[in-house]
Amino acid sequence: MAKKNVAAINIGINDKDRKKIADGLSKLLADTYTLYLKTHNFHWNVTGPMFNTLHLMFEGQYNELALAVDLIAERIRALGYPAPGSYKDFAKLSSIPEAEGVPAADDMIRQLVAGQEAVTRTARSLFPAVDAAADEPTADLLTQRMQLHEKNAWMLRSLLEG
Repeated sequence: MAKKNVAAINIGINDKDRKKIADGLSKLLADTYTLYLKTHNFHWNVTGPMFNTLHLMFEGQYNELALAVDLIAERIRALGYPAPGSYKDFAKLSSIPEAEGVPAADDMIRQLVAGQEAVTRTARSLFPAVDAAADEPTADLLTQRMQLHEKNAWMLRSLLEG
């Protein structure tokens, strides 16, 4: 039997910590992908007097989420673990429920606020493990994700005020 020619990962984070961080990032990836699907769905199906505003806002958000899933998956790979990539995996890992039917525009906004906040909470929950391992690249990724999702949630909430 041929031996695999795989170099051991020696980036200054032990195997146990890399696994714990990768598992957490897998949940973040699942939440991000689920939010991407929901946002894209709402982009296609939004109707009403705010159609143009919401259609364009949702498009900007789902395009950004599509880029984010790649960054998160690549960080998982850099830590030495496979990234989940199936609907089945994402359904098990995600904290964000799928949309039922085609909600009214205000309900779409509320669901997306909840989704943006859920992704933020998932990212924030990883910091104890990331900080303990001195994993600055993951901390940077999480900080950027949280900043963006908090801003998106604020912008979406602003549409419901008044």
